[in-house]
Amino acid sequence: MKQTTLTRRAMLTGLAAAGLTAILPRSVRAAAPRMHVLKDPNCGCCSAWTEILAAEGFEITTEASAGTALSRYKLDNGIPMDMISCHTGKIEGYMIEGHVPAADIRRLLDEAPDAVGLAVPGMPYGSPGMGPESQREAYDVLLILRDGSTEVFTSYDEA
Repeated sequence: MKQTTLTRRAMLTGLAAAGLTAILPRSVRAAAPRMHVLKDPNCGCCSAWTEILAAEGFEITTEASAGTALSRYKLDNGIPMDMISCHTGKIEGYMIEGHVPAADIRRLLDEAPDAVGLAVPGMPYGSPGMGPESQREAYDVLLILRDGSTEVFTSYDEA
C-alpha cells in the first residue's frame, strides 16, 4: 500500500488557491449564472430581454405564463404590486422583475444582499429589450427589501 504524504508546497498551493477563489467575484468563479424566467409567450420585449441576458453569459430557461397565474407568482415571491413589470426571473434565490440590466444582476449576485431581488417597474424605453439605449429615458433599478420597501440600486440617466 502506497502512503501519500502532503508536502508543505502542496499544502501552501492548495491554501493559496482556496484563498484566491474566496476573494474572486462570483461572476469569475462560477459558470454561467442560471435564471428561470416566467413570461407571456406573445411578448416580444420579454424575449428580447432574455436574448440580451443570454448574450451577456447568462443561462436562461423560460416558462410561458400570463394573466392571474403570472401575477400570483410575482406576489407569492415578494414582488410588491407597484414594482410589477411584464416578466419575472429567478436566479440564485433572487427575483428579477422587468427589464433589469445584466450588470445590475451580476452586482446583486456579487454583493448578495438580504433582499427579495431587483425590479424595473413598468417598461422604460431604452432599458434592455425596450428599444435602443441611445434613446433611453431615465429609470431606476430598485432593490426590493424583505419588508416590501425598496431603495434605488442603480440609476440610469436619460440618453
